Amino acid sequence: MKLNAFLCTFISCWCFAQTHFKTPFEKGNGNQTVTYEEMNAYYQDLAKNFSTIQYLKKGEDDNGKPMYVVVYNPFPEKDLDQLRKEKAVLFINNGIHPGEPDGIDATMMLMRDLAAKKIKTTQNFIVAAISAYNVSGMLNRGSFSRANQNGPEQYGFRGNARNYDLNRDFIKADTKNARSFQEIYQWLKPDVFIDNHVSNGADYQYTFTYISTFKERLGNVLGTYFYNHFQAENLEDLKKAGYESTPYVNIHGDVPEIGFAAFEDSPRYSTGYASLFNALATMPETHMLKPYDRRVDATYQYMLVNLQNLDKEYKKIKQLRIENLKQYRAGKQYGIRWKIDSAKYTTMDFKGYEGKYKPSEISGKPRLYYDRKKPFIKKIKLFTTAVPTGYVTIPEYYVIPKSQDKVIEEFKRNGIRMQPLMRDSTIQVESYAISDFKTVKNPYEGHYLHYETTVNASKKSMAFTAGDYLVPVNQEGVKYIIETLEPSALDSFFNWNFFDGILAQKEYYSAYIFEDTAAELLKKDKDLKQRFEAKKSADKQFADDGTAQLDWIYRNSPYFEHSTFRQYPVYRIL
Repeated sequence: MKLNAFLCTFISCWCFAQTHFKTPFEKGNGNQTVTYEEMNAYYQDLAKNFSTIQYLKKGEDDNGKPMYVVVYNPFPEKDLDQLRKEKAVLFINNGIHPGEPDGIDATMMLMRDLAAKKIKTTQNFIVAAISAYNVSGMLNRGSFSRANQNGPEQYGFRGNARNYDLNRDFIKADTKNARSFQEIYQWLKPDVFIDNHVSNGADYQYTFTYISTFKERLGNVLGTYFYNHFQAENLEDLKKAGYESTPYVNIHGDVPEIGFAAFEDSPRYSTGYASLFNALATMPETHMLKPYDRRVDATYQYMLVNLQNLDKEYKKIKQLRIENLKQYRAGKQYGIRWKIDSAKYTTMDFKGYEGKYKPSEISGKPRLYYDRKKPFIKKIKLFTTAVPTGYVTIPEYYVIPKSQDKVIEEFKRNGIRMQPLMRDSTIQVESYAISDFKTVKNPYEGHYLHYETTVNASKKSMAFTAGDYLVPVNQEGVKYIIETLEPSALDSFFNWNFFDGILAQKEYYSAYIFEDTAAELLKKDKDLKQRFEAKKSADKQFADDGTAQLDWIYRNSPYFEHSTFRQYPVYRIL
């Protein structure tokens, strides 16, 4: 009798959910996506009717509108800090590019099906999802901004209210959206992270493609497990659900069959950010030319298989996340920059369409097209292994002067432990001078981004004041600390212009006055005189340039601002 009563309750709950809680997508023609207002009303109704669902305001968009997180939590305990000790957390991000709304509609159905107990698991997890991350982009609704996409009929716009591409903002955090995301992420501290997208680019047979986070940045322990086990099982289960997949088609040519390399999702991207905190992260990229209803279903199925495998593997994943941190201890080498190893590759049977050329109706010149009447299966190369092109030795601590308030603010928001100095102190540190860097010619997401940055290191005693911060690397956010504070890292705070004040001199000289000062310096300083004559002997152009000679003496004299110009104001204790 008890079993029959349970079955009747289960069936009744499921039927109620299916009739009363159909999503706007399910009620439509298969080519329509929910509006912001419909989405919020749906989740609020779901939360009222199911005790396992919460719909919480968490942060806001640059336009001032609230961002919401929907949480499926089947446990009486609601404190995440307590639940996280025994259960796993899956975190889903949707609508970062609202013209790619597949995840928004798919997640609404997933949360409904979890609440209604349609999904059979042993419930070893909590699921949290940002219902729509780029709220202002979602509200900027139209039908033409995704010129290469097959549906839905209307959708949002890629840029947010300040026209930022939010999937370039996870480290620099220029937007309210990104700062809210970081707060949500550090609240959840997920084990697995999924950020739902739609692709651009080549045509091929697959509905579902994906970016697995860069395994070298994830780390040897987690990277090997993720690629060889967890992700492999997800993709095999997805295939059983009707969707074969391929890694994101990141081609360096016209057609995919030439082979392609893994996408380096550096920390400016969501999955790259998640990898800094040891989460297994994937960016699904459904194919833009496939029907919208199929794309939504593929997104749903991928989230589902992740849940089911997380449910089985959660204890192992949590343990491996702890073990992975052991490779980032003080004194160990850390790969700071990477390149794809062209000598190492795997192969796959790629299902594509023949790429051909025909005269353009616009220009008459040859143009590429894909012939869907000629599908093929070809064995292609996948380059998924990277090698470091630069290393740093991990220090015991970094020292951040309290004057660097922007950096301190970022660290606090991202849950980084810091210890303020209680008194003025002199500390032996390693100091960096910026020796070289390049800068992009055009603005990139609000910045003139630096790259190929190199430093010269020296050891010195430095005076620090009470309130300056020691940052121990022995903590969960060690990779975040290194990737932001090491100037040579691709997405370091230096490269994102946090420290541009050190790149310009603040004092100069008048030549007619300094001429006499320089002459006196050469008379009194034999070492300076010797180096000056040696440079003239070795460099004819210098020997013929009086202005350059005067400037050289100035830069090598006590009058030059040696302690500030290009001196990186964050320090290392080895």
